[in-house]
Amino acid sequence: MPRFLCIHGHFYQPPRENPWLEAVEVQDSAYPYHDWNERITAECYAPNAASRILDGEGRVAQIVNNYARISFNFGPTLLAWLAEKRPEVYRSILAADAESRERFSGHGSALAQAYNHVILPLANRRDKRTQILWGLADFERRFGRKAEGMWLPETAVDLETLALLAEAGVRFTILEPGQAGRVREKGNGEWQDVSGGRIDTTVPYEVILPGGRSLALFFYDGGVSRAVAFEGLLNSGERFAERLMSTVPQDREGDRLIHIATDGETYGHHHRFGEMALSYALHHVETHGLARLTNYGEHLAAHPPEMEVEIVENTSWSCAHGVDRWRADCGCQTGGDPAWNQAWRAPLRQALDWLRDELIPLYEQAARAFFPDPWAARDEYVHVLLDRSPESVDAFLDRVSGGRPPEGERRVRALGLLELQRHAMLMYTSCGWFFNDLAGLETEQILAYAGRVVQLAEQLFAAPVEDSFLGFLERARSNAPERGTGRDLYERRVPGGITPLNPASSSGTCR
Repeated sequence: MPRFLCIHGHFYQPPRENPWLEAVEVQDSAYPYHDWNERITAECYAPNAASRILDGEGRVAQIVNNYARISFNFGPTLLAWLAEKRPEVYRSILAADAESRERFSGHGSALAQAYNHVILPLANRRDKRTQILWGLADFERRFGRKAEGMWLPETAVDLETLALLAEAGVRFTILEPGQAGRVREKGNGEWQDVSGGRIDTTVPYEVILPGGRSLALFFYDGGVSRAVAFEGLLNSGERFAERLMSTVPQDREGDRLIHIATDGETYGHHHRFGEMALSYALHHVETHGLARLTNYGEHLAAHPPEMEVEIVENTSWSCAHGVDRWRADCGCQTGGDPAWNQAWRAPLRQALDWLRDELIPLYEQAARAFFPDPWAARDEYVHVLLDRSPESVDAFLDRVSGGRPPEGERRVRALGLLELQRHAMLMYTSCGWFFNDLAGLETEQILAYAGRVVQLAEQLFAAPVEDSFLGFLERARSNAPERGTGRDLYERRVPGGITPLNPASSSGTCR
């Protein structure tokens, strides 16, 4: 029976801009490049747009755009950076989606992503909704079509998030096999326990959501995905192809989907020449007729789910403890001294949660002077981020103010309120918790966004929130005593917004 192959790459970097300058500053740890975006673009994003397939004598036989033959998502903030700094790579990504629509029955291979990689199960409902709507609007503006699927940051999931996806018109998302709890035939079958990663990953599933909506879920092959990311499978494109095909025998009953998901940076940044192993594996599969390449949208259209699934809530693909990597000392970390702990994670999140919640009523009260619905206005603000021209801002304010756009100082204040909300979401970018210590580049970055929130709050509301916020940050301590507490980091790096963030401790990329 037919076999289908889909390889998904999650291409993402956290936003790195100084929140006062709206520019990425020099990051010495990315040397010889200006910053980590530049370095990873050179090592991964650009090579995948023009990957070489070599013949038996090591000569270039073909140059292919890998993005056109796989499934992929790019973080919106990364796409914004590429559009400005590396427009030729950006155009190649958009062109690949257009080419994939021709290749895969009208279904584009690009997926949307929640806007700035917030761990959605740890966000409040309002922020979940905005993250999803901003991600979808950004996608539609760039790719010229509505997204069929959306990537969840770290595949972190709960039912409320899935319900909001379905409400927004998303048809499917992708999860790790351990995030499935029980399955049954749709309608009236008996539930079967598939926890611990025992789910059949070769077919799509349907999850029934609160309120009666449903969503399709694909659970990728965890074993092959780990081998690609961590076990050297990309050392040989042919061996990569053979390992993919070995997961589903050709004589298995019914159509089966072989699919994996990894960080896109695996192909070239984490593994040098990984983009060439990817392009050769796909070439090998196609030329030997081992499987038909597809993407999730095309496969779902031809193979609607026959099975229903229940998920395990508050789980993710990179934390064995659910979503504790972003709120607790669970033991999951990357790099650093193995004796270090991550006890700093909980007070860091508590500090940001306090700041967010303290400002909600102040924002609502102030914003009602300009917008009938302050939160709907925030949802729409993504259109200003996508086009900051005076005409775009005018049209936005007219739309969200009920036809009475503020002018003069009132206009400045209205936009300032929305900028506060933008930075209040940027400060939750997941990489701030991902690594081994508080005093890392990624954590300092989210503290800078928090500092911009504090500054705007004091300007807009005359709200003296900084002292209390620093009191929370003081409870978060670096493993290196000389680096101090969260308060020390904040006070060294944030005031004025013109001092560079610490360039010495970046780990380059996170999931």
